[in-house]
Amino acid sequence: MTDEKQKQKRNKDELLSRGLEMMDRVYGPGVSEMARPGSEVPFISETIRHQFAEIWSRPHLSIRDRRLLVIGATAMLGREDLIEVQVLGALRNKELDEDQLEEAVLHLAFYAGWGNATAVSRGIQAAKKRYAEEQANT
Repeated sequence: MTDEKQKQKRNKDELLSRGLEMMDRVYGPGVSEMARPGSEVPFISETIRHQFAEIWSRPHLSIRDRRLLVIGATAMLGREDLIEVQVLGALRNKELDEDQLEEAVLHLAFYAGWGNATAVSRGIQAAKKRYAEEQANT
């Protein structure tokens, strides 16, 4: 392997490591372990390297700020499963409390539509249930 290729591999390995660390900061400790086996798949590895090592790690916005942006964008998709993932991370990290989450649903209803807000509400309820189960098992 040439020096240039070794350098590129080290850089990719470093980005992967940073990305996995950020995943744990975003979604909670140990979450990166679920992604690690798929890190040889280009879609997953590039998501980890770019989205988490480079985008979520940028200065000027906190993880909470970025999460609120993601929740707003995801609300427009009506994807309660993706809302659940973000809200579960927010609960694990103590970024948002139940009152703030319910206020977010009301606020989003006027921007994302009532149908999409219903999906957001369902995602929040599912995340709260999972979080309560996690807390009961610790």
